Amino acid sequence: MTTKYDYIENLTALIPEILKDSIVSRTFHEDERLKVILFGFAEGQELSKHTASQPAMLHFLEGEAMVKLGEDEQHAHAGTWIHMPAHLPHSVQATQSTLMLLILYQDMD
Repeated sequence: MTTKYDYIENLTALIPEILKDSIVSRTFHEDERLKVILFGFAEGQELSKHTASQPAMLHFLEGEAMVKLGEDEQHAHAGTWIHMPAHLPHSVQATQSTLMLLILYQDMD
């Protein structure tokens, strides 16, 4: 018996090019528990301060960025992992071309 699973050999290939002055995103998995989105930021691009209604994780795959979490500012680079509770104000500003994985926990109600 084969169990259903998702397999992506190379996540970075999902966004092969990030155009200057752009942010691109690709949702590549969504089920009743998780939504997974790959973001590509051109250098200098920013997701302005916002909140999410559910907990989330950020995993940086390439590049560098400054991440504001509440009142704290953190440097992120390839390998950085962040867990955020619901409703935490946050923003992301790419200081280099950056690929970031966003994992959102879906509401379980």
